[in-house]
Amino acid sequence: MNRLKKSIYVLSLLSIAFLSVQCKNEKKKEVEVVPEKVNLVTISKEAYGTTADSIAVDKYTLKNEKGMEIDIITYGGIITKWTAPDKNNSYQDIVLGYNTLAEYEKATPYFGALIGRYGNRIAKGKFSIDGTEYTLATNDGSNHLHGGVKGFDKVVWTAAEASTDSTASIILTYLSKDLEEGYPGNLKTTVTYTLTNDNELLVDYEATTDKKTIVNLTQHSYFNLSADFSKPILDHEIAINADKFVPVDATLIPTGELKDVTNTPFDFRIAKAIGKDIGVKNEQLTRGLGYDHCWVLNNQNEGVRLSASAYEKESGRLLEIYSDEPGIQLYTGNFLDGTLPNKQGGTYAHRTGFCLETQHYPDSPNQKDFPSVVLSPGETYKSKTSFKFSVK
Repeated sequence: MNRLKKSIYVLSLLSIAFLSVQCKNEKKKEVEVVPEKVNLVTISKEAYGTTADSIAVDKYTLKNEKGMEIDIITYGGIITKWTAPDKNNSYQDIVLGYNTLAEYEKATPYFGALIGRYGNRIAKGKFSIDGTEYTLATNDGSNHLHGGVKGFDKVVWTAAEASTDSTASIILTYLSKDLEEGYPGNLKTTVTYTLTNDNELLVDYEATTDKKTIVNLTQHSYFNLSADFSKPILDHEIAINADKFVPVDATLIPTGELKDVTNTPFDFRIAKAIGKDIGVKNEQLTRGLGYDHCWVLNNQNEGVRLSASAYEKESGRLLEIYSDEPGIQLYTGNFLDGTLPNKQGGTYAHRTGFCLETQHYPDSPNQKDFPSVVLSPGETYKSKTSFKFSVK
């Protein structure tokens, strides 16, 4: 082999050796890439305003991967915004409310709020426990309504956050002191709002007390599934899993009877439009100015089960409500009268929103045959409700 060929041969061997070493080093440098953990549901927080009493209020936004977005403020635990998809997968706000804290403080029919200590009415604002009579504010004619003059809807809650890969939660707590609004016992209440990636909002209620008291908590969102708050909700189809409802007297206090819904305007066992029977001649509808009644939910020993649903045909939005409560109140916005500002502009007209409030029956503390609402020291009040959205 001549000298030139020999040099080329040596250089080739050196090149091969260098490349071999380089490849081995590159292999050694390879590091397994671990995908960054991504939460499918997120939480964000921002200042919302300051109350007239100079208490700061925050807004928390829960948002899932699909696009559902829920705004909750610490004042009253109010849901101020809640988007849901229509049949074109367009997410739009479907709950009534306001744009400012001042508006919520000034005048509100409980838009989006947490209700307590007692949701619904108590006759003449009085009830007794173990022979001791307690007197509450009469803020609805001669009766007590939704916790009184300053119920849970008008206090500022303490908030904490929690999350998993597929959920995000806002945990609200409030200590209602003994004899606040007339209720006995120091009541520590916790309400947890949890958004899932399945377009479902879970609402978990818990409460403990140091003295026998009464508790009946609920959530008071007004829905309009069309997402157009200038439209009445009379075309929404409602189904309620109930064979009976709770008739009321002229002041909307239960008579004590649990009446069969058969052959009455209160039969929603098969879905029907709210407007189908709301205008028929019926003493109960006259007293409520429409539907403002509690239904006795079926299968009460089964815990959380499908309790009611609402469907709006044009948008395709379907809302299903699951709960372990014995009752649910359907309220059809009968007192909306065009005086309250609409967050989309204008005002809220008659029956432009409806509520489906899971709860115990009205006036249960004074009705011996109704399920008990008494909470004793050492016990924990627990209740679960979920709101699930889909399209059909």
